Amino acid sequence: MKTATLILWIIAAVLSFVAWNKKDQSLKKGGQLAWQTTRRNAVLLVLAFVIVGFVNVLSPTELVKKWIGPESGWNGLLVAEGMGMLLPGGPYVVFPLITVLYQAGAGLGAVITLVTSWATQSFLTITFELPFMGWRFTAIRWGLCLLVPLLAGAIAQLVF
Repeated sequence: MKTATLILWIIAAVLSFVAWNKKDQSLKKGGQLAWQTTRRNAVLLVLAFVIVGFVNVLSPTELVKKWIGPESGWNGLLVAEGMGMLLPGGPYVVFPLITVLYQAGAGLGAVITLVTSWATQSFLTITFELPFMGWRFTAIRWGLCLLVPLLAGAIAQLVF
């Protein structure tokens, strides 16, 4: 069992014990909310894993290496930044996809750029940010964040 999985099991067990020990409806309510969350996200998770499976099988290694491989330089970082902006979904969708690309030959700098770009510049995030924060805030934050993924990827390429 992986360490992260073991830690999650321990946290879940401790929280379940604390809820049970309260002797109120906390354990039942927590279980119901957990089941509702599972039902709400199950389809998304299954679809994400299907996509990852097919991307893994169909990803052309030579194409990945050419566009975002270790030798792709600044062009690879720029491509990775653009890809990061376009990646849909949360971490349970994005990280398996990025892992497949890394295993197919993407360079460390490009992968770090990709993750950082997705985290800071996802177009999906902008659709939520705009209505709440407005155009000015979104444009300033997004503009400032354009350099962060490139710098992170460049540093990773140089150091590692």
